[in-house]
Amino acid sequence: MKYTVLVNKENKIKNNYLDKCNLINTINELNEKIQVEENAYNNFLKLKEFLKSKNIYIDIDDSYRSINRQEELYNHYLENNGQEYCDNYVADPGYSEHHTGLAIDIMLKINDRYIREDMDLLEYRDIFEEIHKNLHKYGFILRYPKEKKTITGYSYEPWHFRYVGEFPAKIIYENDLCLEEYMKDFGTILYINKPKDVTSFDVVNTISKNFGIKRVGHTGTLDPLATGVLIVTVGKACKIVELLTSKDKEYIATVELGYETDTYDNTGKVLNKCEIPSNLNIKEILNSYKKTYMQEVPIYSAVKKDGKKLYEYARENKKVELPKKEVTIKEIELLENNNNTFKFKCLVTKGCYIRSLIHDIGKSLGVYATMTDLKRTKQGNITITDTDSINDINNLKLHSIVDTLNYQKIVVETDLEKKISNGMPINDNWNILDKVIFINKNSKLLAIYSKENNILKSFKNFT
Repeated sequence: MKYTVLVNKENKIKNNYLDKCNLINTINELNEKIQVEENAYNNFLKLKEFLKSKNIYIDIDDSYRSINRQEELYNHYLENNGQEYCDNYVADPGYSEHHTGLAIDIMLKINDRYIREDMDLLEYRDIFEEIHKNLHKYGFILRYPKEKKTITGYSYEPWHFRYVGEFPAKIIYENDLCLEEYMKDFGTILYINKPKDVTSFDVVNTISKNFGIKRVGHTGTLDPLATGVLIVTVGKACKIVELLTSKDKEYIATVELGYETDTYDNTGKVLNKCEIPSNLNIKEILNSYKKTYMQEVPIYSAVKKDGKKLYEYARENKKVELPKKEVTIKEIELLENNNNTFKFKCLVTKGCYIRSLIHDIGKSLGVYATMTDLKRTKQGNITITDTDSINDINNLKLHSIVDTLNYQKIVVETDLEKKISNGMPINDNWNILDKVIFINKNSKLLAIYSKENNILKSFKNFT
């Protein structure tokens, strides 16, 4: 299930939510029946045990509530405490975090007595500060932090914890966010070293699941056979996918001569075989491909023709005229040459298929050529040494949009910040060549602007 589900004053719990939520029944130390989502409860027990080692004793005061139970509580507090109290501390039925089973209100045990009333708990700020700095280690966040009321809609509740999973909790804690900020405004870029035999979509899906954020994309597909640099955008960073996709890419490819397949690589069905001449001048042919030319897209690709993906035609054994794209091979270098195999490195523009390049090189050599290995070693300024393993998800480095894009950065004052936040055109007073990144005095990303004549116009707004 998705542990970052957002339920607040604007987002009502979905009617079918409990279909995917595994609630368990337990009893707290006051012998009261409690229902909690299973994973949240197991991690709460670990947190409780850890705090015990620091002589801090907590237990669950409340967790899952049905809509009917929330209605009873709301009416009780409305009658006894008034509307203002309810607005600050009590959610309307259907809009409470407690409907998720992931929210836990705790009580403190002080001098063998449990403290559970809200106003009484507020007196133990020092104890709560010690608790709060350890929550993320067990997948919890402080749901309603200080100074976030304008965002969360609720006053500071040091006793209200929310399970979101270890990785999101770590990000939220380290960046001083609340859950609304994380789900709506967070954006980051990951440099992944894609392993062999997984798809680019598999990587995206893994990251989406671990971050608890649906909006995740990548900036250039790598086939399952291929490894290497895969830049992944999360949340707001998906706005700049096109800027990263357009960057040149560097590859190291291995080629086997003497046969061709329907996919142009060794995962496909062998279509033809041939003898390999002994006098092939591979280096000379490679050098001849340092050029711009119209490259035919391989039929086993996701490029669409008449609204249908090419690989769908292939699977249906239907003939189709393959589209061609202009590509540029900026650099190409022979690295190894061993009998019927060779390895080369190349730097190419957006849209170039290395499988097709190898197929074309084979034609120029007068033999069949098939790709047997491919590694993307660079995309734009990001190299293979900058990447992280997807298998070590909790230690992925997060890269900001500002740091990833190689554009001039300008810090603006308040008046100009308002204009930029509203997407207004502004004069180019900085002699910008192409695009510029505007940030405010607090290092918050405002927008990317693009130059048109002598005017800067909003290209991507992040406010």
